[in-house]
Amino acid sequence: MKRSALRALAGGGLLSALLAAGLPGDDAGGRQPAAAGADWQWQLPPGVAPPPVPADNPMSRAKFELGRYLFYDKRLSGNGDISCASCHPQARAFSDGVALSIGAEGERALRNAQPLANAAWRRSYTWANYSLTTLERQMDGPLFRTDPVEMGINDGNLSTVLARLAADPHYQREFARAFPGQPRPLTLENIVKAIASFERGIVSFDSRYDRYRAGQTELSAAESRGLRLFRSEQGQCYRCHGSADFDDQMAGFSRDLPFHNIGLYNLDGKGGYPFPNRGALELSGKAADMGRFRSPSLRNVALTAPYMHDGSVATLEDAVRIHAEHGRRGGKAGDGRLNPWKDAAIDRIRLNRREQADIVAFLKTLSDDKLIHNPRLADPFAAKHGK
Repeated sequence: MKRSALRALAGGGLLSALLAAGLPGDDAGGRQPAAAGADWQWQLPPGVAPPPVPADNPMSRAKFELGRYLFYDKRLSGNGDISCASCHPQARAFSDGVALSIGAEGERALRNAQPLANAAWRRSYTWANYSLTTLERQMDGPLFRTDPVEMGINDGNLSTVLARLAADPHYQREFARAFPGQPRPLTLENIVKAIASFERGIVSFDSRYDRYRAGQTELSAAESRGLRLFRSEQGQCYRCHGSADFDDQMAGFSRDLPFHNIGLYNLDGKGGYPFPNRGALELSGKAADMGRFRSPSLRNVALTAPYMHDGSVATLEDAVRIHAEHGRRGGKAGDGRLNPWKDAAIDRIRLNRREQADIVAFLKTLSDDKLIHNPRLADPFAAKHGK
């Protein structure tokens, strides 16, 4: 949705009282390290620096808690049927569990819903759009996208959506707390800022692997072998998943915004991927960007199946095997092993079946049970109704 359209809507009636035209984060005021209110503290392990935060949206406990309510509130969708959490449930480490999520009007999303843990550290969002560099800007897509519809907010129902929230005394009180000094704090801009603050606060660095690193537990023989392979030239895993978040998008890990083609498709023998899921090419128009997608974090990866940008790989074992075989082959996918745009590192992988199983065993140590059971991140409406 264009900012100009939102400004036009704000011309009169209820909406002018509720809506601060536009969405935050176009410029983001510059992303600054650990911008936070006096009452916000990052709880991070040694070696992990606080994430960058937009200067115009510093963290605060009130904003985080307001964002939690909004994240789980179905009233924020056009028809009142789904929430952000519908596609990002806590039990699945804030991923979906299906290949393609279903939006407010029953349409399938184009790509697999990505998990949200540690999203604060990423330098780009969605699978292949390198221009979306803040959570605030990314949110424009799910809220207003029309092809396909996700949350289903549009010019015709935006005032209704905002009026639903404004009618709730809880939100009147909590918006005033989160955005003090504003005469009309319940605005679209502040909704986006609050949800982004909640998402930044979804932090996951307490897996069994992390406890092993801290000397608090041991890995099994298979897990230890998998870790060594993960870090090795033989496995090549570390090249795209070498940051503290087990990706290569974490702020401070690399100066680039790398995207990768792993040979998942080769429809035409020339490297083709199915339209409109052709990776960074959709934005850049460059042939070499065909099939290039962001490397997802591997934290909690055992909880976030199915895999890949289109959810077309059902199991973790299959995902590792496709890498080990230098691409996917067979069926409608073509022979991805022969994809001319495939990253060279894929062909350097040398893993037999036992070694693949060892890597899977290691990857399962990255699950954070506290993340999926943390009441601070849980659905506040379920708690109220005893669910």
